[in-house]
Amino acid sequence: MRILIADDHDLLRDTLVLFMQSESGFETDTAPDFDEALRMVRDNPKYDLVLLDFTMPGMNGLQGLDVMSKEPGAAHVAIISGTASRDIAEQVLASGAAGFLPKTLPAKSLVNAVRFMAMGEQYAPLDFLRGGDDESTHPLAEKLSRREYEVLQGLTQGKSNKEIARDLDIREPTVKLHMKTLYRKIGASNRTQAAMIAKEEGLF
Repeated sequence: MRILIADDHDLLRDTLVLFMQSESGFETDTAPDFDEALRMVRDNPKYDLVLLDFTMPGMNGLQGLDVMSKEPGAAHVAIISGTASRDIAEQVLASGAAGFLPKTLPAKSLVNAVRFMAMGEQYAPLDFLRGGDDESTHPLAEKLSRREYEVLQGLTQGKSNKEIARDLDIREPTVKLHMKTLYRKIGASNRTQAAMIAKEEGLF
């Protein structure tokens, strides 16, 4: 299966590629923005699935989805997002897209969803659409304060310290402090390892 992952966060792209490579049968390419993704779809052999970040440069939300869906080189197109609402997810699915993947999806579920969509099926995250939230019952989440959990979630989405600080309305030094404590609590030595642990444990 040929998969194209288009997202402007390097860490997220690299993490997804690692998970794809750990499974057999995937050939994965990446793009940092919509324009590059469009070029790759037009210049390369047909992709079984194109995964588009909803808020990356050039995407323009649902407009980008519509443009990519009309490309012959993209057999199926899906949206991945860490910020889109349930309403957006429902619009994505209603448009006939291959699916909607929240970035909070556990790694194993994400890989299964990608395989599912590449085969022509539509993936809908029922827990997300229902507004379900079971983070408090996760053993890894129980080790963290609410703020540490939110910082870790930002890390898994490939966000910089500045972006996390802006999203949580706190200062960058505070983000760094939370990162230091959460690293110790989950046994990570850096941000990449922390994101990998969170994904592997199915926290996000």
